[in-house]
Amino acid sequence: MSTTSAQSQRLRDLAVLRRIRDRMDREYTEPLNVEALARDEHMSAGHLSREFKAAYGESPYSYLMTRRIERAMALLRRGDLSVTEVCFAVGSSSLGTFSTRFTELVGIPPSVYRKQAADGLPGLPSCVVKQVTRPIRNREAPPANRD
Repeated sequence: MSTTSAQSQRLRDLAVLRRIRDRMDREYTEPLNVEALARDEHMSAGHLSREFKAAYGESPYSYLMTRRIERAMALLRRGDLSVTEVCFAVGSSSLGTFSTRFTELVGIPPSVYRKQAADGLPGLPSCVVKQVTRPIRNREAPPANRD
């Protein structure tokens, strides 16, 4: 394969990956899975996972869960939904998996986050709150203090 055709193929692959990522951003509440996303783009799930991780630094599943957790954080800050309601509202089908992933990314369980959010970040615009509270990917959250 020539350098030019290899570059063209890489650009086509990146366009497909961007479509998949954009779909996950839009349809995060839907029951998406890697197999279905790959099938819809006529590729294998393994190829999609490898290419997605190479392009974005994390697996498609991890990316989707991070989007769901970001949205869950916003819903929990509102305070009018329970943790279980938030879990299902963001497309998670398992409260246990949701709570585990939330804790990995945010550093505290969703119930604790909801309570702390109720205490609020007074005076901060919502756009600042969103940036300050953005979840950390790949288990980088510091462990919660256990007093």
